[in-house]
Amino acid sequence: MAASPALANTSATSADIPAQIENVEANSVTGGDQTFKQLFAKWEALDGVRDAGTQTEIAPAPISAVSIPSRMPLDGSYMSSGYGMRTHPVTGGRRRHKGIDLAAPTGTPIYATADGTVSRASRFSSYGLYVSMEHGAGLQTRFAHMSRIAVADGQRVRKGEIIGYVGSTGRSTGPHLHYEVRIDGKAVNPVPYMVESQAQQAFAAAREGGRGGQ
Repeated sequence: MAASPALANTSATSADIPAQIENVEANSVTGGDQTFKQLFAKWEALDGVRDAGTQTEIAPAPISAVSIPSRMPLDGSYMSSGYGMRTHPVTGGRRRHKGIDLAAPTGTPIYATADGTVSRASRFSSYGLYVSMEHGAGLQTRFAHMSRIAVADGQRVRKGEIIGYVGSTGRSTGPHLHYEVRIDGKAVNPVPYMVESQAQQAFAAAREGGRGGQ
């Protein structure tokens, strides 16, 4: 994992997650949905690609191999720190926060936000007890500061299954979940991926069609 760990924050200045989600939904045409449309176009563009050496057509990866994060990783939490630049609560100074922090009591269940495969489930630097999941097409989610991990490396997990429990391990000032979404290794704002938008619904329907309705 090339990027350095994002650090935790439990700032007293917080915003309720429902309000954040409402703002995202209200701007879905220029926000989250536009992102998904661009990603979908990128994956569709793989169709018909030819090998440079043999000029034979390379079969595209099946859509069913991709699952877009589209739910809250916690129930009953609130956002204690948003995505982007902030004053670090432990080290001080302005630093970029590569995810969001969701405050919740220790032991609160953490849910997979999309189908995927666990790429790491262990202690990881300042992330503390940490899980990363791969969802296809360069999509990855990261979950940090757990009190306990409930999955193992290489395990296939379905959206909504418990992968661990909220804690305060690693560099943390209190119990919370640090949650990231990355595309091709680059951290993006995870808030649009915490609701199911119209573009995500269309993508899910396409996936189900590719599975033959199963």
